[in-house]
Amino acid sequence: MELPEACTEILGGYLKPELFKALSDPHRLALLANLAVTPQPMTVSEASNCCDVHFSGVSRHLSILKQAGIVTAQKNGRQVSYQLNAKTLTDLLRGLANAIDECCAANDCCTPNEGETHD
Repeated sequence: MELPEACTEILGGYLKPELFKALSDPHRLALLANLAVTPQPMTVSEASNCCDVHFSGVSRHLSILKQAGIVTAQKNGRQVSYQLNAKTLTDLLRGLANAIDECCAANDCCTPNEGETHD
């Protein structure tokens, strides 16, 4: 089924493969959670305490999160510190939810699951 053109336009800015790739791995989600509860930037070794992944794997995961724009990195000498860009992440997720609602309203193409009610 092809999306109506209006939906393609509405959703187009939010359906970014790099975001979904970044959020599709349990280790990256653990890293995001770890960064979310830490007020200051974390080095790769500090961030790696959250999950059972080798240092180089954590570095690669953080790089993917950075490419998606939901983590920022700051180089300090030889170390790189990472921090969750919470505003960007929440703006993207809220925007996607709003775009889906807008698409559904404009095209009457979304129906709730049987027995499900919406407020």
